[in-house]
Amino acid sequence: MTAEALARKPRLPFMQILTMCFGFFGIQMGFALQTGHFSRVFTTLGADMNSLPILWIAGPVTGLILQPIVGYLSDRTWTGLGRRRPYFLWGALTTSAGLLIMPSSSALWMAAGMLWILDSSLNITMEPFRAYVGDMLPEDQRTTGYAAQSFFIGAGGTLGSALPWMLANWADVSNEATATSLPANIQYTFYIAAVLLLISVLVTVVSGREYDPETLAGYEKAEAESRGLTQANMTPMPDAPNASGYKMIGLIFIGIGVAICFGVFLAGIEKELYILGGGLAAFGLLALIAGLTKDKGEKGMFGEIMEDMFRLPKTMRQLALVQFFSWFAMFSMWIYLNDGAIQHHYGSPAPDTEAYQSAGDWLALLGGVYFAVAAIVAFAIPVLAKMTSRKAAHAVCLLVGALGFSSFIWLPDPSLLWISMIGVGVVWASILSMPYSILSNALPAEKMGVYMGIFNFFIVIPQLLAATILGLLVSRLFGGYAIYALGLGASSFVLAAIFCLFVDDPGDA
Repeated sequence: MTAEALARKPRLPFMQILTMCFGFFGIQMGFALQTGHFSRVFTTLGADMNSLPILWIAGPVTGLILQPIVGYLSDRTWTGLGRRRPYFLWGALTTSAGLLIMPSSSALWMAAGMLWILDSSLNITMEPFRAYVGDMLPEDQRTTGYAAQSFFIGAGGTLGSALPWMLANWADVSNEATATSLPANIQYTFYIAAVLLLISVLVTVVSGREYDPETLAGYEKAEAESRGLTQANMTPMPDAPNASGYKMIGLIFIGIGVAICFGVFLAGIEKELYILGGGLAAFGLLALIAGLTKDKGEKGMFGEIMEDMFRLPKTMRQLALVQFFSWFAMFSMWIYLNDGAIQHHYGSPAPDTEAYQSAGDWLALLGGVYFAVAAIVAFAIPVLAKMTSRKAAHAVCLLVGALGFSSFIWLPDPSLLWISMIGVGVVWASILSMPYSILSNALPAEKMGVYMGIFNFFIVIPQLLAATILGLLVSRLFGGYAIYALGLGASSFVLAAIFCLFVDDPGDA
């Protein structure tokens, strides 16, 4: 091993940290267009409110499949551009192409298909960014690195959310839609986002550098030893199931999934529940295949990812619950804020009216408020973490988010909803930084990518659950009054805060 690899990983200048995270500015513009506008796009093209969750299912399913695969491959990639940056580049090219094509959607099925393509490309671009910060920064700078990502996510989200309102009110671009076309201000927003996304990711690709695998392994070993962590005193990860265990798990999940689907068929209830049953059965089938493969003494990419799923470090298992309830809450807002607030505060005007589109522009602008707040507080949260601890700081932010979500219901005037967005911005900045800062210190360097990809399961699974059951809850429990879905999200944040206090943070010492 080289002499450099025996030393601790060097600290990077603050400006270099900013350039290595700058790509998130454009990536978040793409995500802001999804989370802030796609429910509105679907409604404009003819979707009813009860069908929104099923239309949103493409993104979570795509992330569930792609992120661990991209993470696994990026752990094993080494090219002239490094191990993570090739994925930044190709993902940015395909995402920009998708953003340019999206405004041409003239039918609901086209918009749903473009959502799937965009989410696939964004997942390819985004997943290696999380591992990139863990690769390049020493432990004492990782909180700053993930805070920098939160800052650019906030800045990109602010611009992506506010652009339709800015174009309509400052540039006099039409915000009127037809049954087969999106408003011009929404179309131009997608075009601008495509250009800015590509430029921002190219800045990171061109200005960045990466450590070769041998040097990186040496740095990680030195950092672990500096904390007194050796193979003798590290908390062991659980053993993965043997071949018979995989097959038993597979048969159980297949049985549960088939039973749910059969029950939905007999009861004639919401078809979204087929997704839940089908997802459980699909996981069971994958576990069964892994068991059959292991019987033959083979592993490969698929077998190794499955094994890693069953051998999660303790900190990652604890953070899984925090992530689950946090992202269930966020997904409830992304699906139902637009139509729920229009219903609750504006009296449900028809989607093809100017009143509906103007209300949508205002709510999109409010989305820019929470992204702007996230950018502002991104570097304040690490200060709070130093004063207390990372998990305590995150728990406080989750409770602030719960207050913001509940206020969507009890604030009487839509012009006051910017107050709600302050709470959303605080929790959003923390969700995007603190769990990753805690997790990165608990992962082996050689598996940083695949574990970050698997960690995405605990973002995707609650999104799938939200897309499966929220429509049922809104229609059956809340009487079609969608704003109460955000009250459910507030309760979910409270649960996340409670579980956060029990996380073991290796960096606390």
